[in-house]
Amino acid sequence: MKDERSIGGLACSEVLARLDSFVDGTLTADEREHMTAHVAGCDRCERFGGTYAAVVQRIRATARSEPPDPAVLERLTNQLANLGSA
Repeated sequence: MKDERSIGGLACSEVLARLDSFVDGTLTADEREHMTAHVAGCDRCERFGGTYAAVVQRIRATARSEPPDPAVLERLTNQLANLGSA
């Protein structure tokens, strides 16, 4: 990852790899502490993580029984990928 930082005992790439577990609340207390410390000290991960969490929460709040349109999923995936490389 370009301009990767190590804060709170985790590198940016490690934070991104665990972001889904962080949002889902499935990390151990120790892992959550390291993630929180990193995000508090890394503005890029804070922005991306906040955006990611907001998207996940919105999708969950509006989820339907039918699968989402594949074109919408592709656009969302591309936008999230672009946020991570900014």
